[in-house]
Amino acid sequence: MPEGDERPPEEHLRKVITVRHAVAIYVSSVLGAGILVIPGLAARTAGPGSLLAWGLLALASYPFAFTFSSLSARKPESGGIYSFTREAFGHGVGTMTAWLFVVWVVLGSPAITLAAGTYLAYAFPVSGPGVFLVAAGILALAYGINLRGIRLSGRVQVAAVSVMIAVLTLGVVASSPAVKAGNFVPLLPNGVASVGVASALVVWSFLGYENVSNLAEEFKDPKRDFGRSVTISVVLIGVLYMAVAAVVVGTRAYTAGGGVTPFAEMMSNAFGAYGGDVVSVLAVVIIFSTVNAYTAGMGRVVYAAAVDGNLPRFLGTVDPKTGVPRRALVTLFLLIMVGLAVYYLANVDIQSAFLATSGAAVLTYVVGSAAGIRLLGDGGVRRALPWVSLIVSLLILPFLGTLLVASVPVAVLGFIHGSYREKRATKGPTRS
Repeated sequence: MPEGDERPPEEHLRKVITVRHAVAIYVSSVLGAGILVIPGLAARTAGPGSLLAWGLLALASYPFAFTFSSLSARKPESGGIYSFTREAFGHGVGTMTAWLFVVWVVLGSPAITLAAGTYLAYAFPVSGPGVFLVAAGILALAYGINLRGIRLSGRVQVAAVSVMIAVLTLGVVASSPAVKAGNFVPLLPNGVASVGVASALVVWSFLGYENVSNLAEEFKDPKRDFGRSVTISVVLIGVLYMAVAAVVVGTRAYTAGGGVTPFAEMMSNAFGAYGGDVVSVLAVVIIFSTVNAYTAGMGRVVYAAAVDGNLPRFLGTVDPKTGVPRRALVTLFLLIMVGLAVYYLANVDIQSAFLATSGAAVLTYVVGSAAGIRLLGDGGVRRALPWVSLIVSLLILPFLGTLLVASVPVAVLGFIHGSYREKRATKGPTRS
């Protein structure tokens, strides 16, 4: 609970998250969906050169994770990057960050659940509208579970992550004999610039280290448990990503299914048609775990911003029975369903949806990294790593191109709104 928080006990989020739960939420937030979809899309964009993008982002993931976990351990409160940026730069930047988070989840949740529907269509006769119905069902289930409480959500994550790691390991080991050295050349079939575009896709796979920061107020011992969970998660995720990406390229699994279902193709090649069918069903479970984790984190961002008055105040309440921000979760669910409907009506392709989501996320990382530079120490590693995070984020932005149009206007409006509110507050007493 933040210092000076005078909310009555029944309005506090409950401290129930341990290292085990944190690792599960980290791994599923970062690893879950991206590992199933992005290796194929990145390989279609840059060929074997996509492995350079994976290597770069794997190395950069520790500075990202270190920055956000250090900020959370320093001052654990619900809201994560939103809370850090508000502290570092004021309400204008803080509000901008909160609004970017809303864009992030409204664009990203439909995108990844549509990927789940596409995996299911790989194995079963699921039509175009059926893919969208699968996506809607996953979203409804994730939000239903989170409305029951963070403890139940954490238990679901532990089980889902165990299944995820087992399936990924089996897929890599079973597919390794089909890897051919000739599939790694030429390294850059589409030129050097394609690696930049692939990086803009791959960064989507490493998003999620900020998500556990959003739950900081619910950690039992944040100063101890953030560091441990970050180290375990970064190593585990990095190894699995590089292994899967190398096998996807080495077996050319990305040439099937439009690049969206490479893991199903790998398992089909290794175990026959039934292997692809089974992994397609498991992919839905794994993607659900990612949505479940993000539902918990993003709901807390909306809650924290509403408590501060930077989003409608009626969203800043906690259900006394479950200890969750019920109104924030329901509102997010409704907005996401609108986003899913827009994707359907506008016939948006999955790669564009991922890149548009990356735009909101990378802009958020830029501001969060800048907050880390300002708030974390005066030198040494604590100051250097946030700089690495900032530089990597800025290098990726140009490759998102026109798809930033989904995020930049919202960021500007959020900054204006927050700055106006802060200016009014300095002129006289107001509710905080």
